[in-house]
Amino acid sequence: MISPSPNALSPEPAPREPLVLIESSRALPLVSISVALQSGSVAEPEAKEGLMRMTARLMRRTGGGLSTEVLDARIDSLGSSLGAEVGHSTAAFHATVLRRSLEPLVDLLVDVVARPGFAEEEFGRLKREAESELVDARDNDRSLVRRWFRRSLFPDHPYGRRVGGCVRSIRTIDLGDVHRMFESALVPDNLVFAFSGDIDREAAETCARRITGALGAGAPPEDKVTDPQIKPGRHLVIVNKPERTQTQILIGGLGSHPSDPDHTALLVANTVFGGTFTARMTREVRSKRGWSYGAYSDLPYDRRREAFTMWTFPKAGDAAACIRLELELLKNWRKKGITKRELLWAKRYLVRSHAFSVDTAAKRVGLALDEVLFRLPQRYHAEYTERVQAVTLDQANESVETRISEENLLVAVVGTESEIGSAVRQAIDGLASTEVIAYDRED
Repeated sequence: MISPSPNALSPEPAPREPLVLIESSRALPLVSISVALQSGSVAEPEAKEGLMRMTARLMRRTGGGLSTEVLDARIDSLGSSLGAEVGHSTAAFHATVLRRSLEPLVDLLVDVVARPGFAEEEFGRLKREAESELVDARDNDRSLVRRWFRRSLFPDHPYGRRVGGCVRSIRTIDLGDVHRMFESALVPDNLVFAFSGDIDREAAETCARRITGALGAGAPPEDKVTDPQIKPGRHLVIVNKPERTQTQILIGGLGSHPSDPDHTALLVANTVFGGTFTARMTREVRSKRGWSYGAYSDLPYDRRREAFTMWTFPKAGDAAACIRLELELLKNWRKKGITKRELLWAKRYLVRSHAFSVDTAAKRVGLALDEVLFRLPQRYHAEYTERVQAVTLDQANESVETRISEENLLVAVVGTESEIGSAVRQAIDGLASTEVIAYDRED
């Protein structure tokens, strides 16, 4: 008698329960749903830039093998909305619906998330649209400066790639690539669900199980992305665009991450420097000199360390002087820090404004979702105001000197190189390199 193999006797492992975040509120008979992936564009093959976004958009357009027109009509008939978004580290489908129409909306989500048709005709239409959008983006100078700032600051890192891809990469994507991306990313253990509004936990978990139960098995994509590194020194990138009377300027380097012990202290210090319309940068650039309507500094977060940036948009004749002033402001911020009065003002501002980040159920569950997707410290948002209030003057000033560099910087400018190039170069002391990029270059 032949005994059955151990594998034959071993039961299949039970599927894990979906991760469900919920924030109930009976204020309105509405339910908001987010079906989020714990992987985004960084999971794409390098030569297939834009693949994750194209996959998500095609899912939204061909759910259940239906046409886009039929899907849109179903969504409208439910009085609901459904959209897809993709970032570097995550992707998500967001829907809102009247409570009485929740069940049919979840049916539709099952079709979109688990049973897309990936129709070839719609795929071709989507590729043409994506390419047209990329060409149209050349007319948006703000988009251009952000694109080339990231590409130049993070040249060998996924954060330097465009979520939407480039014309060349879009043309290389085929339906086989889309199917492979879908099969690798759309697995139960890669999903996180967030529900808010007129729904309880039992109903939310039932909806989540209906969606994950329709998906195939498999391990989620492995996150192999590390913190980006930047090359030392000061570097200039001029995105050369003819006949520009106004410029767009981004200056920055490596920033911070919420897991850093001094992250909150740096947020407080940055609020003083350029985080509001009344901060130092705006006063010096806009109020005193009138060079740019706005002047801001930013410390965004992602799953890995992001960039610290300073943004202004002066007219071409003021670009060089504005850059020189910003570098001087940065130097003074690092060397002299902020004052006790500024510290108290920034802490009060951040604590009070945080109330607007948690004033609805959808916002509160959105923050909880961020904590999961971006691997933030536990209770990062729940304890935010307490951490802000605990920041001391020494901690704020030490965080700036530790985290923000005035030597390892990238300056990106969109403008007409023949008119601003020489003056801009002279405005940057210790400039290590300059690169001039055609505004319509696609890579």
